[in-house]
Amino acid sequence: MFSKKFKQPKQSKQSKQVKFVTPVKHVRNVTLEKLPVPKPTTKQKEHKGVVVEEVDDGQPCVACGDRCPGFLTHEWRYTCQNCKCPRQLHDVYNENFINICDRLGWKRQDDITLQVSKEDTLKSGYTWIPAGLSQEKIDDYIDQLPNHKVPKIGTQGEKYRDMQVIIQLPKQDLSEDFCRTLENDWEKKEFRIFRDLRDQVAMGIGCIKETPSITTCANCKGEIDEGELAAFAPKMGTETCWHPACFVCDVCEELLVDLVYCVHNQQIYCERHYAEMIRPRCPGCDELIFSGEYTTAMDQNYHKDHLACHNCEKKLIACRYILKDDHPHCIPCYQQLFASNCEECTKPIGPDFKDLSYKERHWHEFCFKCSECQKSLVDQPFAPKNEKIYCSDCHDNIFAARCDGCNDPFRGGMKKFEYKGKQWHEQCFTCTVCNQAISNKSFIPRDEKVICVPCYEENFAQRCTKCSSVINKGGVTYKNTPFHKDCFTCTNCSKLLSGEKFTSKEEKPYCADCYGELFAKRCCQCTKPITGIGGTKFISFEERHWHSECFNCAKCSGSMVGRGFLMNGESILCPECGRS
Repeated sequence: MFSKKFKQPKQSKQSKQVKFVTPVKHVRNVTLEKLPVPKPTTKQKEHKGVVVEEVDDGQPCVACGDRCPGFLTHEWRYTCQNCKCPRQLHDVYNENFINICDRLGWKRQDDITLQVSKEDTLKSGYTWIPAGLSQEKIDDYIDQLPNHKVPKIGTQGEKYRDMQVIIQLPKQDLSEDFCRTLENDWEKKEFRIFRDLRDQVAMGIGCIKETPSITTCANCKGEIDEGELAAFAPKMGTETCWHPACFVCDVCEELLVDLVYCVHNQQIYCERHYAEMIRPRCPGCDELIFSGEYTTAMDQNYHKDHLACHNCEKKLIACRYILKDDHPHCIPCYQQLFASNCEECTKPIGPDFKDLSYKERHWHEFCFKCSECQKSLVDQPFAPKNEKIYCSDCHDNIFAARCDGCNDPFRGGMKKFEYKGKQWHEQCFTCTVCNQAISNKSFIPRDEKVICVPCYEENFAQRCTKCSSVINKGGVTYKNTPFHKDCFTCTNCSKLLSGEKFTSKEEKPYCADCYGELFAKRCCQCTKPITGIGGTKFISFEERHWHSECFNCAKCSGSMVGRGFLMNGESILCPECGRS
């Protein structure tokens, strides 16, 4: 007997329940804010020209591969005009050897213990090494860095350092010559104030040296032994130090490239993330904002003209827009690029309508209805069939399996009972005798019919010839007559005959002993009964009977079986004994 449930569609990825997509919730209006104007300072660090020799034009995109013909600089965005991927996702590199002081626009150190020449650096096999260390100490320092971040020439580490110089020390943060958004002298003045305050108060170049005593790493809090190499940041004091691999930015947790750091609230940062705590950075152009007004949207700050559609660059101030992959799009571009066409009416599903989707298929909310009865399927179970969707009732009526009892379909949640290729509802799976539901109870098949156990026992089961009760188990048959095992006994002594030798008299069974005592002939020699059970042979002569083994000469005791014999009263004699 089998039992099976009919499955009802559920609200899940596999169970054919739609999900609501409401792009309009990302549409926002933006606001304008005033930036505070910092006071200028008269204490400034001596600067020279910032040296940046980055190569980006035409460089391949790591993310797009052959789909991007190469990086093409945008008028104001930091993304590629061709593929719209960020600049740092392209194979941008520095054309020549990088002296970090030249990139910062700082005067090079006169003290040779504070800088390493290009020749010595390249001779060591690296694109950068810390100053003031012997080759043995340099190797010791390098061994403490992650392998993929070691700036060894011709390795992944060389490319890593190249990219970190570009990311951590963005050229637009270092010189106004690389800023495309400084529109007037006031903004340029604000940039210079920021740069001078940063360079004078926060930024410095760390150094690697041995610790004078046992101390603790400021990052991981692990112990640094006396004489062990550690990173020091002079603007954090002489007591604070780090393991070489722990000298990282507190935000991005990347190694501080060439040991350049900025201090803010007793934490160290790369220049990029330090600058973003002092000034807002526009995610459109990747430049710091120095204008008196800026735009706030999506929890980020933009130059007032840089909140624009990612596709057509329409200005979105005071306009509705939709986020797609974290990029804002105007309504027409979103509909053109991303809106799905409705399966029912084939029209685009705009942002003002709910998009109901199932397995890459989409519907307007008002188009999502049963193909048969046109009933709305929003928030209702449904089933797909032959590229169409149906409500559960219509699907069952048209496609569901039907009961062999009542011919009605099996609906969701119903039990289905199957036997020999047929199937029934629970209430239709009944005994053919009493018409009561069998459900999960045992049944017995008879001539393709299903009969419950009580009815089968009452009408069809074998009954014991002796007690007339139903034989459920342990039955025996004698001469096509059924008996319970316990009822098949000797007629005379009631001994159980199952597994025993027995014989019958007038159709009644007797055990061997009772049969011999009651009905068998008796041997004239030993007077014991001759039963014949087990193939016993015996000899008869004129109403007299002998066992074969008892048919012997009364004088010489020789067996007379198969020989002539003489009678002497009640005795038998062999011919020899008879003549004598």
